[in-house]
Amino acid sequence: MRNFLTGVSRSVLDSLAWRHRVSRTNLRADLIAGLIGAVVVVPQGIAFATLAGLPPEYGLYAAMVPTAVAALFGSSWHAVTGPTNAVSLFVFATLAPLAQPGSARYISLVLTVSFMVGAIMLVMGLLRLGRVVNFISHTVVVGFMAGAGSLIFASQLRNFFGLEIPAGSAFLSIIASFFAQLTTLNPYVLIVSMATLVSGIAARRWLPKLPYMVVAMVVGTLAAFALDELLGREVTHIARIGSVPGVLPRFTTPDLSPDTLRSLMGIAFGVTVLGLTEAMSIARALALKSGQRLDANQEFVGQGLGNIAASLFSGYPTSASFNRSGINYESGARTPIAAASSALFLIVILFGVAPVLAWLPVASMAAILFLVAWGLIDVAAIRAILRASRGEATVLAFTCGATLLMNLEVAILVGVTLSLLMYLNRTSRPQMRSLVPDPRHAQRRFAPVAEGLSECPQVKILSIEGSIYFGAVDHVESHFDILREVAKEQKHLLLMTRNINFVDVAGAEAIAREARKRRWDGGRLYLHGLRQPVERVFDNGGFIAEVGADNVFSSKGAAIGSLFERLDRSICRKCRARIFKECAALPPPQDP
Repeated sequence: MRNFLTGVSRSVLDSLAWRHRVSRTNLRADLIAGLIGAVVVVPQGIAFATLAGLPPEYGLYAAMVPTAVAALFGSSWHAVTGPTNAVSLFVFATLAPLAQPGSARYISLVLTVSFMVGAIMLVMGLLRLGRVVNFISHTVVVGFMAGAGSLIFASQLRNFFGLEIPAGSAFLSIIASFFAQLTTLNPYVLIVSMATLVSGIAARRWLPKLPYMVVAMVVGTLAAFALDELLGREVTHIARIGSVPGVLPRFTTPDLSPDTLRSLMGIAFGVTVLGLTEAMSIARALALKSGQRLDANQEFVGQGLGNIAASLFSGYPTSASFNRSGINYESGARTPIAAASSALFLIVILFGVAPVLAWLPVASMAAILFLVAWGLIDVAAIRAILRASRGEATVLAFTCGATLLMNLEVAILVGVTLSLLMYLNRTSRPQMRSLVPDPRHAQRRFAPVAEGLSECPQVKILSIEGSIYFGAVDHVESHFDILREVAKEQKHLLLMTRNINFVDVAGAEAIAREARKRRWDGGRLYLHGLRQPVERVFDNGGFIAEVGADNVFSSKGAAIGSLFERLDRSICRKCRARIFKECAALPPPQDP
């Protein structure tokens, strides 16, 4: 409870930590950026709401109150919260099996999920759990986004080609239905779709200063209007999105009954993970560009309050937007006032634009979502992952495959679980290298035996790099057993521990067991360079006593000097390696 109350007080103070940046010059820049953001979000909001299975106005509502609240209570100066493609798809894919998309029950479930997501994010932020998102690797995000982009393509095939494919069908069912019905496509719908798609691609390439989605919508609407005038709507059958009921969002109340909350808990956690991952990745990228020091916990609070606001003001689950956040930064935004003002400008714009939106063809929306889907698939990142690591490529493939074939909330968990398993597999095998003093260096620095240097016949010097914890104990002890089996004369073992960054009780016990085995064989185990946290574990657990306090050294010279005194001189007399400085005091080696 104390941590929670401390989090509340910190969040209230930190939410306005940017207020010293407000000036007349910065305010002007923020308002200009806010106006540009309001123009951009109109087509995006409509497209994303359609993707989420909601009436188009809900995407615009999600860019009003939630955007302002998340900006003012978050940490990022430039991130813009609102409807996003990945979250919209997630909402549709997970809620469509529970209710008919667009129905009153469906909208009620969406509002409830938004409230639950906001509450989870808010509590996580107040409890200072901002580091949780670090466990979601970049590879998982890339794989999920690629799968999400493919799902968007599949979900819009029916609208792009004018086919009768049931909404909410599984990915493989959609693909099968598409090829089965391909000969029955509506050519007039396809003309509108292609006109929108081509104009959007062309505008993005050759007219970068214009919002390409707006250009594509205008071209698609004109194409549909021309076809209807020439042939008649009874021939073309080009569907339109219809009128937007209102400009201002209505106050709404989510369904907080126990049964509903219980049935939506898994979906809410999935949206939370996806939303926070998306928001934090965007906020971090922009913070690096602007030099801002980002507060992850405060960003959790802002995202949480934004989603709660969405549930109360006719919105749906939100997160930071890749496109709008980047445009906000490039437009010269200085403070969160830019994102907050975009909500006010959006209301003003809609008073004039709302009647025109009714003429927008559904096929044009499908084409715009095709463009959005392609933007989600990061081809460059996928290529880099496939080239860099077979393990990472496996995580990528499984995450993408799970996104296409399983529930989306399960897909993220699959990716995260695989990433953690890969990490545990790597850390469970710390690198263990045999070393010897290198006579080519005046200070006799240690070098790997693989370089052709001779070893002392009585001493094995071993460097351990990594962590020795319960998952790595078997690997470490197996290596110790092999050393004792193949090099029985090397009864003394000097462990170079400076590169051991963590040891738990199981790891310390393994070292202590090896010390006992070495004593039984007539040798000793020595420790050199223990880090303070590692030494603390050994000391507090009583393992230093088992190793022997006189066998623990802070300097290399003291360690070698001590173990040299314990070597069998009868073996030394015949030894020709003479790798230690102390060996110079011995008589010349005798022939066997």
